[in-house]
Amino acid sequence: MAKSRTSVAQTDLSLADSDDFAYLIQIDIGGQDFRVLLDTGSSDLWVVSSDCTTVDCSGVPKYAKSPSLSLTDVPFHLTYLMGNVTGVLGSETVTVGEFQVSSQIFAMANATGGLGLAGTGDSGILGLAFPAEASIADTVGRTLLENLLSSFNDTSQKFFAFKLGRDQDDSSFTVGELDPTFANSTDDLTHTPVYAPHGSLYDYWKLPLHSLTINGTSFELSQSRVRGAPAPIAVLDTGTTLALGPTQDVARFWESVGGARQTDRGWEVPCNRAVVVGMVLGQGSSQKEYVLDPADISWREGSVDGSWCLGGVQGNDGVFAADWLLGDTFLRNVYVTHHAATDSKPPSIGLRGLTDPTAALAAFLKDRGADISPPANVESHAPQSITLSAGDICGIATAGGFVAGVVLVVLLFTFMRLCRMRRRRC
Repeated sequence: MAKSRTSVAQTDLSLADSDDFAYLIQIDIGGQDFRVLLDTGSSDLWVVSSDCTTVDCSGVPKYAKSPSLSLTDVPFHLTYLMGNVTGVLGSETVTVGEFQVSSQIFAMANATGGLGLAGTGDSGILGLAFPAEASIADTVGRTLLENLLSSFNDTSQKFFAFKLGRDQDDSSFTVGELDPTFANSTDDLTHTPVYAPHGSLYDYWKLPLHSLTINGTSFELSQSRVRGAPAPIAVLDTGTTLALGPTQDVARFWESVGGARQTDRGWEVPCNRAVVVGMVLGQGSSQKEYVLDPADISWREGSVDGSWCLGGVQGNDGVFAADWLLGDTFLRNVYVTHHAATDSKPPSIGLRGLTDPTAALAAFLKDRGADISPPANVESHAPQSITLSAGDICGIATAGGFVAGVVLVVLLFTFMRLCRMRRRRC
């Protein structure tokens, strides 16, 4: 059970030298400090153990068995789209911010491969998705998220919120209360129930994505592959760097933007290509456009030569739990709250747009220089999509975790290997 201590915990942001972004949070497991990837696209907590000798986990802090560890003989294994992890389960005292959970189930990884841990400095993953997607069975133990939220008697506090920053001083993560820098009341955000097909369990933090906009003109999307969905479905995922969508939609998107090219790295765009893109999310009265900074569409952190930048939107047809995966290039533009279900309400997501399109475009042009390319020519027609039945849909295991409480936990900011999307085998 989680219990609160009295003072407010705050950690400093740090910036490491690599190619892309990751958002890390510091936690304590058995009296040992670790930085782990904060990921709303998975549900498990795992860290590398002192038994891990693979190259992938070299150079990062590793968990050493402590007197408070209760070891099991239950194996743990995940195969990701990019990499894998193998280990064993145990329970240990885990501290996040000002909250301490005794006998928290977690996985100790004795082998990892293809995850790039040594390059980013993270020792594991803290998952914040729903328990239905946990690889660790609920018969063994509850997720860290469940245990943390159980410390609240007031259901209005059973939520977490984050803002993913661009700099070292504007990321935040809170549980149980809002960060007043970004919102003073939950009424400041637009709330939408989490999407789940009829009769299905909640798995990821999903919303309908009705369309995109390019310089204010609507860009139509293909029909959802999820049977019965009112619109294409998007997963909000802090563990993924870019926005990923169906390849045919993304190809039309870049053709509409103009000037882009497709390479073995993905879609690239001139670093001075100035375009304002929006994403229309929600359902019914909550349907609303959220604007992206042009710097998140022409992504200079992914540039090779300074002239061509990696596109912030890329094609990927492997997102089987939904249609789109909205990673950090979208999430840096919004303040997000994630609310647990109550007796009277389903789980919900609150969004507040933070990017002013006029100011963001002016800053982009000042930084990148004038864009003399022809204006975008939006191709609005969307082709039909293949519809999958519920039995055809499998899950995405990305990376993540969140904290419960009325305390503020500032995210540790670093860079990560590009497109850290991980999907479990179906």
